[in-house]
Amino acid sequence: MFPIRDHNPSGRVPFVTFALIAVNVVTFLAYYPAASELWLARFYYTWGVIPADMWAFDSAATWISHMFIHAGWMHLAGNMLFLWIFGDNLESEMGHAGFLLFYLLAGAAAAIGQALPDPGSAVPMVGASGAIAGVMGGYLLLYPRAQVDVLLIVVIFFRVFTLPAWLVLGLWFAIQIFSGVAVPGDGVAYLAHAGGFVAGLILTLPLWLRRGGRRFWQENAGHPPHPGAEYSLSQSRIPRVGRR
Repeated sequence: MFPIRDHNPSGRVPFVTFALIAVNVVTFLAYYPAASELWLARFYYTWGVIPADMWAFDSAATWISHMFIHAGWMHLAGNMLFLWIFGDNLESEMGHAGFLLFYLLAGAAAAIGQALPDPGSAVPMVGASGAIAGVMGGYLLLYPRAQVDVLLIVVIFFRVFTLPAWLVLGLWFAIQIFSGVAVPGDGVAYLAHAGGFVAGLILTLPLWLRRGGRRFWQENAGHPPHPGAEYSLSQSRIPRVGRR
């Protein structure tokens, strides 16, 4: 089950969101397709965040570089889908420069969240998911009842449901916490996701308060303060034939 789009149109062109997606895709294509496993391992150790070394001066660049490195096609595609869905609205609210700063700070906070339980770990962390989790946390604070379309796949069963953001994102956050405790060694940075999500909530709090805080929620019942987007399936050109 994963979100495929929301019903919350952006008020401006999300140049930074587009740029972040482009940089991630171009960076991935520059190193991944033709690389050997040994080369990739060295690359991740050089440019990923390693908890045991992250506070060293010569590792400062990895606080940023790790956000633009991915470990596979699905890793990249999933992260870019979430950024595409939720990034434009926060960028519209925060402005281009403000959103970029927010994104980078959330990614750095996610790295800290992953390192805190095991500060001596030598396993590199890569991926934009921590920063994007921050975007999701900020989105939840501003638009808890925005409508999100979720695709449910069960074997050969496909169905799209429309659910409120608080349910989709709250469930996602709960899964990260549970997985981080239950299966901490499966190679997924669950605690980075959780740390980025909490950081996104905190970093968005000043904006939420400027918009009126609880009054902002009450005025719009938790929905975005503008009409939601409506989607409809295109009509088939094949004529319908009734039964006799």
